[in-house]
Amino acid sequence: MIDKDFEKLSIVKQAQILEVSRSAVYYTAKPRSLKYDSNLINAVKAVYEDICFYGHSKVHQELLEQGFEVGLKTVRNIRKKLGIKAIMAKPKTTISRKEHKKYSYKLAGLKISRPNQVWATDITYVPTSSGFGYKVAIMDIFSRKVLSYRISNSMHQSFCIEALEEALKNFPKPEIFNSDQGSQFTGQKFVEILLNNGITVSMDSKGRALDNIYIERYWKSYKYENVFLKNYANLLEARLETNKYVKFYNTKRFHASLNYKTPDSVYYENLHLSKNYEEIQTMIA
Repeated sequence: MIDKDFEKLSIVKQAQILEVSRSAVYYTAKPRSLKYDSNLINAVKAVYEDICFYGHSKVHQELLEQGFEVGLKTVRNIRKKLGIKAIMAKPKTTISRKEHKKYSYKLAGLKISRPNQVWATDITYVPTSSGFGYKVAIMDIFSRKVLSYRISNSMHQSFCIEALEEALKNFPKPEIFNSDQGSQFTGQKFVEILLNNGITVSMDSKGRALDNIYIERYWKSYKYENVFLKNYANLLEARLETNKYVKFYNTKRFHASLNYKTPDSVYYENLHLSKNYEEIQTMIA
């Protein structure tokens, strides 16, 4: 409206003609600096780290429960400033088949006190710039050690079988093997390998992801400490970087739940407690 470079009419005259206040013409808006209490910022971070799938409203409610006097808009602004977004639904990795036999959950109330007592497996999506891949991992629950894994561009059962066969080749067989009810784990070929090795089959209750909580926690660590930081270009890079991360996770990463020891140290320091210790000695020999 006001042309400050127009020589024929002064700014004052233009303001009079347009009936605009001169102060409004000369006013320059100052950028608003958002300053928030450090305790509130840390609380928002803590909620996200603990419950990464919460959106603004649920984070706001959680903060109110903790005693913070904060508005929803403030929570939204802080999360935006920190670059925090809730983890949304991704490609479904658990697809059950009605015709496959399901086994009951064997871990309820079970005290896991030794290596190779319980192994668990699961599949997660692996995002890359060229599309999604899928990672299956097999973990010793007592030590949290990742025994084997595979990354594939499809959900075909074969990559799960490869991971299982590798784990059984390199480590003593477990007493119990737990999985969800995904078709990769309920399929005949996969289950037969377990039964032929005398391993008890356990499967999560339908719709209860927390039955396999330990490997779910591993997925969270893997995603936030590697996948989301690296932004894989393709599956080749995903495989290379994941290999580095698994080595770090097993040999270098301290776990508070393991008294700040690594999975490898806990696994190997307690092998003598395994029921199949004689089998271990045979493998070493």
